[in-house]
Amino acid sequence: MTATFELYRDREGQYRWRLVHRNGNIIADSGEGYTTPQKARQGIDSVKQNAPDAPVESVDE
Repeated sequence: MTATFELYRDREGQYRWRLVHRNGNIIADSGEGYTTPQKARQGIDSVKQNAPDAPVESVDE
């Protein structure tokens, strides 16, 4: 495995997750805090289920 989901509490006491590569780089994060660790785990599960083979699209900014 080259990456691990980390579940943690932020400074406000909210639960968050981040996907960390084994080299320490953060690949993705929850972008929001959750009130319970169960809700944060649901966010992790959603990413795993809904985007395992998501395409990459170029967007002009």
